[in-house]
Amino acid sequence: MRLLERMRKDWFMVGIVLAIAGAKLEPSIGVNGGPLKPEITVSYIAVATIFFNSGLSLKTEELTSALVHLKLHLFIQIFTLAFFPATIWLFLQLLSITPINEWLLKGSYYTYWRNNSEMPVSFACWGVSGGVVSINNLQTVGCMPPPVSSAVILTKAVGGNEAAAIFNSAFGSFLGIVITPLLLLLFLGSSSSVPFTSIFSQLFMTVVVPLIIGQIVRRYIKDWLERKKPPFGAISSSVLLMIIYTTFCDTFSNPNIDLDKFSLVLILFIIFSIQLSFMLLTFIFSTRNNSGFTPADTVAIIFCSTHKSLTLGIPMLKIVFAGHEHLSLISVPLLIYHPAQILLGSVLVPTIKSWMVSRQKGVKLTRPTV
Repeated sequence: MRLLERMRKDWFMVGIVLAIAGAKLEPSIGVNGGPLKPEITVSYIAVATIFFNSGLSLKTEELTSALVHLKLHLFIQIFTLAFFPATIWLFLQLLSITPINEWLLKGSYYTYWRNNSEMPVSFACWGVSGGVVSINNLQTVGCMPPPVSSAVILTKAVGGNEAAAIFNSAFGSFLGIVITPLLLLLFLGSSSSVPFTSIFSQLFMTVVVPLIIGQIVRRYIKDWLERKKPPFGAISSSVLLMIIYTTFCDTFSNPNIDLDKFSLVLILFIIFSIQLSFMLLTFIFSTRNNSGFTPADTVAIIFCSTHKSLTLGIPMLKIVFAGHEHLSLISVPLLIYHPAQILLGSVLVPTIKSWMVSRQKGVKLTRPTV
């Protein structure tokens, strides 16, 4: 009975394990073009559901007050679109002067070797389907815009400033359409024209419109919502499980991610280390005494500042590196980073929630009584 109660309490964590296991066993179900049609059900329906759900659950005054929190918005956007890519670039520059084989960091963002009997052992550890991916590909991850959904769901799951997470995820995605190609040009020397109109229209239809509709519907059923208190958090978490499942289906079915165990562990270690380091940095910056951020703000900052979009990232890489012979290899770090960030964020939800609740209680206790 205790096990069942524990599983019922931690149903989301159990769901993550089952989603990943299901994706591993039969990835063809959730890949693009598969029976679930994630290019429609996830990219459009799931994302629209998340923001309609947020529009329905958020009080209008909370959303309005979040819009004018300029310091919070500036912090998140500068961190994710300036500090993040610049730090990754500095990290790679430091690695270039270490004993790591210089060819791992040389050239365009990856080095591809095939049928080379003299390939050094150090290259083999980065082998991907007969080729080699340079860790310089991490720079493409750093240049990506924030996602439109995962940071919002995780912030909501913790109980953080959901309104701020919604604004910064949406605004960062729109901003990234312009800034990401410029960052790729600056750090990697690649440029191309980006179809701003089509990307803007997709974001508008899946983010802005559902959010507005949710707010409009809320005005008419506000009393019912406050009386019944629908499980908005559970709905968003369920949608996230679907996103996790289809993301891992894509990852497991990608022929270019055919790493040996050592390579996989090494790449995962680097990516998780980067994520944890950035999450810790945002936590430290946003919890200083003079930061002006509440614990709920800190939660939104942690997730919004460190997450990178696969939904926008892969199409952008296809556009910017159009015609590149081994585009798929350039995409590998992002394909690994995306499910890793969702998995890590989901695992940390109870810990961050516990910290936020205790911090909020501490603030209430120290607040002077009138």
